[in-house]
Amino acid sequence: MKLFEENYQCTGEGFRVSQRYLVLLATGFIVIFAGPVILMFAAFILDGSINVGAGTFIGLFPIVLGAGPEATWLVLFAMILAILSIVMFVVLRREAKAVKA
Repeated sequence: MKLFEENYQCTGEGFRVSQRYLVLLATGFIVIFAGPVILMFAAFILDGSINVGAGTFIGLFPIVLGAGPEATWLVLFAMILAILSIVMFVVLRREAKAVKA
């Protein structure tokens, strides 16, 4: 494929970006948007219930949502991941400051 023949492409800003990384980025977006659509079709076709849990950050504040019969466990898992990500952010920030000093 021509897409993989060129290893690097220069942009106007002077950054070099590998074509493979751009393909992986596009694939990731497709998978992220296709997942919920597949879940919705599976729930309608199989006439079953689905569980949904989601978490996001707005600044330092985690927002966690869930729906379905087992949503309690999904929300708990999302809250644990949110707390771990805040702890990792604080630890990595301290290490970065220690390296600069």
